Amino acid sequence: MPIYEYVCSDCQAAFEMLIRGQEKPCCPKCESLNVDKQLSVPAAATNLSADLPVAGNCGRPQCGSGCAGLEGM
Repeated sequence: MPIYEYVCSDCQAAFEMLIRGQEKPCCPKCESLNVDKQLSVPAAATNLSADLPVAGNCGRPQCGSGCAGLEGM
């Protein structure tokens, strides 16, 4: 049973709802059936640091500086 995200067209409330089969979602705030399904984007789990550099190298000499064309300047 998937969880879907909706926004109510009447009161603009955003909510998630577990939908079974052909159930029609209704807004939990105003009970309107005038709701729009939203495009959900799943969050990707990562163990990477948020402060990673935009450009750089891995620190090994064979990797270079990470900036093409700037070697030896």
